[in-house]
Amino acid sequence: MQIFNSLPKKLESFKPLEDKRVVIYICGLTPYDSAHIGHARTYVAFDVIKRYLIKRGYTVQHIQNITDVDDKIIKRCKETGADPKKLPEQIHAEALGLFNDLHIIPADVYPKATEHIKEITALIRELIDAGSAYETGTGVYFDISSFKDYGALSGQDLEQIRAGARLEVDETKKDPGDFALWKKTKGEIIEFDSPWGKGRPGWHIECSAMARKYAKRTLDMHCGARDLIFPHHENEIAQAEAAGKKKFCNYWVHTGFLTVEGEKMSKSLGNFITLRQALAKSTPNALRLFYLQAHYRSPLDYDAEKLQGMEESVERIFNSLGLIKEVLGSKGSAPDKHFREKSQEIVDSFYRHMDDDFNTPEALADLFGLLRLANTHLSSQKVDKEQLEKVAKEIEEMLWIFGLEERKRSIDEKEAAVLALVAELGGEAKDAKTALEVLISMREKARKDKDYAKGDLIRSRLKEIGIILEDKPDGTRWKLA
Repeated sequence: MQIFNSLPKKLESFKPLEDKRVVIYICGLTPYDSAHIGHARTYVAFDVIKRYLIKRGYTVQHIQNITDVDDKIIKRCKETGADPKKLPEQIHAEALGLFNDLHIIPADVYPKATEHIKEITALIRELIDAGSAYETGTGVYFDISSFKDYGALSGQDLEQIRAGARLEVDETKKDPGDFALWKKTKGEIIEFDSPWGKGRPGWHIECSAMARKYAKRTLDMHCGARDLIFPHHENEIAQAEAAGKKKFCNYWVHTGFLTVEGEKMSKSLGNFITLRQALAKSTPNALRLFYLQAHYRSPLDYDAEKLQGMEESVERIFNSLGLIKEVLGSKGSAPDKHFREKSQEIVDSFYRHMDDDFNTPEALADLFGLLRLANTHLSSQKVDKEQLEKVAKEIEEMLWIFGLEERKRSIDEKEAAVLALVAELGGEAKDAKTALEVLISMREKARKDKDYAKGDLIRSRLKEIGIILEDKPDGTRWKLA
């Protein structure tokens, strides 16, 4: 398996520290506002990576922090009067609910910055003792000149970093590029005790401290969006390695940017789309499929029209799988050498593409190729049910990796509408299934009586309700649209 590692900036063979166990740290939300489609793109990408590792036989330990104390949260609370402890909890709980709707497997632990002040201050103390940090009147800062590899992840040299840092000068710092480990405060709406007085942790230190606590060793993978490479991930490496004197993480994995109509999302541009808004217009399957048709490292532009196409693609996937399963329940089977060889070729291609830095666009093409092959095989005179059963299982494995789940719908959802139609046509029924039997009988009688208008009416009205009638040699069947 090859993974693009953002630190050396190249593809590398994936070799976790322990056989069949992978420790992943994913940068979580700063919950001051609703989760948006950019967050969803990132977490869906990492969910597929996690699912693929699991399917490949790995046990995955997934750590995902919550930055529940931050300048943005404090600013929002001051503007709205919200409680700085309750606001992050409420927003994060809402986000987790939406991520669950999007079929994202939860992390094993969601550590909060506010609940790890002890671990954070202990790490800061180690950095001071190691000569990598110093205290001033405004806080405690990391000395970037003390870490020789600073800038390696982002590809910047110290002069570039210093030039950018001079935009917001803090005269108490030794170097403009030095970053805060602890911010001193006095009477702020949320603050904590520390050896350096009241304050709150800097943004970067929490991840280094919590990764160390829960992983207890070097991380196999650290994941996040591309915009976290600098300064966040650069600073995490410096803090963790300056204190621990060992490698912080072996593989750095970053997702590409998501834009809306070619522009970065912004409330001022009016193109800010929350995940809740997106899921109100699109199904979770369609949204996931939309994200996965681009490679996780590539930029992706949000497109409502393409999303509609994804809805149709999802429907084709599950309709085709349903037809395969239907044929498996019938009698008769004959081996088909070509079908066996070709289907295995496509399955092997799927896993080769996923092994190649989780290349979901090509792997999706393999999924659709396998579905097309199976559909063609279904129309042949003799069906190889033994191989078809294997193909159905492979398709289900692929769908699980992609996080595409068939919605288990019930005819009971349509009961009121179907009973109303039966009553309108002069019939009687006690439940939805009985009503459908009555309507099918009515339609058959109408056709025998050459009352084609009534037969067509029943079919079209059921279609409006969301029920499709299919005329088969052995009779008429119904299915939910």
